[in-house]
Amino acid sequence: MRQLTTIAELRDYRQRLSPTESLGLVPTLGNLHAGHLSLIRRGRSHNDQLMVSIFLNPLQFGPNEDLARYPRTLDADLDHCREAGVDAVFCPQPEELGISSPDSSSVLTQVCPPESLTSVLCGRSRPGHFQGVATIVSKLFNLIQPQRAYFGEKDAQQLLIIRRLVADLNFPIEIIACPVVRETSGLAYSSRNQYLSDRQREHASVLYRGLAAARSEFHRGQRDAEALLKIVQAELAQVPQVQPEYVELVDPQSLAPLTTIEDQGRLAIAAHLGSTRLIDTMVLTVRQPIIAIDGPAGAGKSTVTRQVADKLGLLYLDTGAMYRAVTWYVLECGIPVQDETHIAQFLKTCQIRLEPQGDSPQCRVWVNQHEVTQAIRSPDVTAQVSTVAAFPAVREFLVRQQQEYGAAGGLVAEGRDMGTQVFPDAEVKIFLTASVQERARRRQLDLEKQGYEVSLSQLEAEIAQRDQQDSTRPISPLQKAEDAIEIQTDDLTVEDVVSQILSHVPSD
Repeated sequence: MRQLTTIAELRDYRQRLSPTESLGLVPTLGNLHAGHLSLIRRGRSHNDQLMVSIFLNPLQFGPNEDLARYPRTLDADLDHCREAGVDAVFCPQPEELGISSPDSSSVLTQVCPPESLTSVLCGRSRPGHFQGVATIVSKLFNLIQPQRAYFGEKDAQQLLIIRRLVADLNFPIEIIACPVVRETSGLAYSSRNQYLSDRQREHASVLYRGLAAARSEFHRGQRDAEALLKIVQAELAQVPQVQPEYVELVDPQSLAPLTTIEDQGRLAIAAHLGSTRLIDTMVLTVRQPIIAIDGPAGAGKSTVTRQVADKLGLLYLDTGAMYRAVTWYVLECGIPVQDETHIAQFLKTCQIRLEPQGDSPQCRVWVNQHEVTQAIRSPDVTAQVSTVAAFPAVREFLVRQQQEYGAAGGLVAEGRDMGTQVFPDAEVKIFLTASVQERARRRQLDLEKQGYEVSLSQLEAEIAQRDQQDSTRPISPLQKAEDAIEIQTDDLTVEDVVSQILSHVPSD
């Protein structure tokens, strides 16, 4: 991992990258915690190279804010980055970016996002904050020139402003929003949590409880903003140590106040606990839920996912079948499975269609009007699907299709990275798993039904090898999402697993 402290070092690093290598950026203030690490993991799975910037930006701190005492933990931050597989860290001193003091805004060219986005919510009590953020983020984007940049949903106002910044200034950068990561109590991870005592952390968890209480009432059909805000305020009132600065329900795209939720609304809270200012947020969406079911091969995902979809009346999105269909097409066309360039070209002529199949846990699958439902389950396809699925071109081709299916909600999807990558905002995330021995036994029974004979020991070895390959591949590795519910299925029937999943689905 390279540590870059000057613009000259940064430019040298950037120039050495191949034009075909993708670069992701995770901008931070430092003092990395689990929330930052979730952004890093996401960026690591998307890109050939990943950079983290660590810069405590004076321009986004007001005169009476906590710049002087903000935690500075560069050595620990570098260790975290190294362990997470970060390729380079850009950690300049303020002078390197033309900032000699927090008052440098008087001489530094400022980037000023629209006032409609900066003067509301946190902008009311933090004048100049978002201008300082936009200025430094613009400098970082210009210097680093990443293809993708990763920001957390907890700072939702900041995220919206940066999206607007990228659009208005025509930065060729994809902004990736990552879900809020929370402590066990529900408290959203923040560097400022370090200011809190253990007792204060307990008090602070009321922010999430307030949001969750409103969400529960929303799922019961409540759409009136005033009623939902009163629910949050009543929960906060139970912990008088927490003093709300604002509790609002706004349009997620414009931040304008809502009186009722027609499609989507964002609940936003800022509150003070002693001298510490905390924020939290949650989106409420009028749509049927997305349920993302991940886990290793052979854990029973396909069967369970189909039954959950049937019972809820939702679309069953068999993403594993989609990857298998691409692999079958590659083999059918005689393309070497290692040749990503030719595979990417042939994807332009590949059309995949899925349809439910009666009571079967498998969808019917077509590739270019040819039904391949059984063919994609052959040992040849199984042996090559992880290799083909690891190519960025294949992933991008299929993820676009999957996310188009999910735009309106109302589906159950299974795969390796549904909850971490494809649908990170899914209402319910499940991680199904089982022992290697149990999964091999299930696979053997499945193959015998199809007329194939394979030894159990061979299947165990293949599954263990595939687990290793799936969990370590650079693009979208198999991981359990931080907020996923893990279900171990060795001793459970399909009905047991389905019942457990359904118990976690919010009812309208």
